[in-house]
Amino acid sequence: MSWLTDPFAPEFVQRALLGGVLVAILCAIAGTWVIVRGMAFLGEALAHGMLPGVALATVLGLPVLLGAAASAVAMSLGIGVVQRRAKLSYDTSIGLLFVGMLALGVIVISHAGSFATDATAILFGDILAIDSGDLVVLGIAVLIGVTAATASHRGLVALAIDERVARVLGLGPRVARVVLVGLVTLAVVASYQAVGSLLVVGLLVAPAVAARQWTERIPTTMLLAAVIGAAAVAVGLLVSWHAATAAGATIAVSAILGAGISWGVRSVRDTVRRRVFSSATVSA
Repeated sequence: MSWLTDPFAPEFVQRALLGGVLVAILCAIAGTWVIVRGMAFLGEALAHGMLPGVALATVLGLPVLLGAAASAVAMSLGIGVVQRRAKLSYDTSIGLLFVGMLALGVIVISHAGSFATDATAILFGDILAIDSGDLVVLGIAVLIGVTAATASHRGLVALAIDERVARVLGLGPRVARVVLVGLVTLAVVASYQAVGSLLVVGLLVAPAVAARQWTERIPTTMLLAAVIGAAAVAVGLLVSWHAATAAGATIAVSAILGAGISWGVRSVRDTVRRRVFSSATVSA
């Protein structure tokens, strides 16, 4: 069993595992609502929208997470402004700002002379570089995410069912929408170091998709998605250690494979049940 335990012996891998589990919990909370509301495009747009803030923070020597958060918040606010003022659809607003922010980030990166290594970390993450300070930040982010999701649960459920009904019942759909965008922003920013801006959507969406195959209840989906996401982190780190592959990308692929396996097992189970039911009906 040394092949299973030895990779997790170094302290930096243990920190990566703990940080990845915290990211998985946060992504499970936000990702469940992303799946329920069909907002995967928003998660992807915010992930790429962080690029200019991260790039500027790196160039100026500022905290990278601060730049990522500022850029993601600016994009979230910009989506609302463009949607209201220009009277564009939600997807169109996201698409415009998504391309604009991504292009701005590429401009900043291309303007900086020696940026190759940092750009790689931005795009694909560096989970093995997580330190004790990052773990504290991730722990606080998880606490904020759990608190916000719990306090706004009724409003988020009503928003997912019918926004007009939520408004009539006085459940504050606008506040719920802001909370939802805030949860996605928090998850994307917190996950960026682990898997990078290009791969963050995999960890945000895939575990929730896998969990959704087995349950319709929101809390249960979140819990199962957190377990699947944590397992993807552990498997990704293990495979990355033995195969000498990029840790962040391997974790993202593990999460997506988990969703595929979950769907496959569910399909096989449903097929077997249908055949058993048909046989029982014929016999009767």
